[in-house]
Amino acid sequence: MAEEKITFESLTKAFRSEANPAIAKHSSGFFKTGKGEYGEGDRFLGIRVPVTRKYARKFRDAPMPVIRKLLQSRFHEERLLAVILLVGRFKSGNESERRKIYELYLKHTKYINNWDIVDSSAHFIVGSYLQARSHDKLFELAGSEDLWERRIAIMSTFHYIRQGEFDTALKISERLVDDSEDLIHKAVGWMLREMGKRDRAAEERFLKAHYHSMPRTMLRYAIEKFPEKRRQQYLKGNV
Repeated sequence: MAEEKITFESLTKAFRSEANPAIAKHSSGFFKTGKGEYGEGDRFLGIRVPVTRKYARKFRDAPMPVIRKLLQSRFHEERLLAVILLVGRFKSGNESERRKIYELYLKHTKYINNWDIVDSSAHFIVGSYLQARSHDKLFELAGSEDLWERRIAIMSTFHYIRQGEFDTALKISERLVDDSEDLIHKAVGWMLREMGKRDRAAEERFLKAHYHSMPRTMLRYAIEKFPEKRRQQYLKGNV
């Protein structure tokens, strides 16, 4: 018997059967969907991430047009499911398939519009694709007026940081050090902390140049793993 074809309707019918109104209500608050907040207007089904990943495995062979439509969903969890599917497809794809996924991703950044969706995908797709290519696109994204494109820029550098390559991450961090958004402060601080896990001296060179003026949240994230005495020196401005 032939395997049943995966359609947008069959996928979403199965996925939405997991919806939980109580979880959806909590998620709406957690992801700041109120007026003027970063997730304003986002809608939730109330499906936890482990369940979403379970469906990503179940529907890993979903056709690209289905994934594209899922990425444009009004529901947050379906957009998250879409990027998880894209990451899986990217990892197993050939060069042509990876290029198409990279281009699809960047054409749909208006749907990659919350921190969990960005953080689950940017370094796996954008960072990885640009590994041996020009990083100009990351600097373009870092200069975007869109919060999520700026977060994609810094989070994409996680791919390089994991390989001990810090140059692009440091340059983008410098561009974003004065950013007005708390979610950028946290992302930059996180990436600086990841650098420090691998090369403390490299992180400290950046911090010594910027810690007096960088946002407090960014600094706290960056020095979270430092010995307490060193943390206090940075927090008190005594470095």
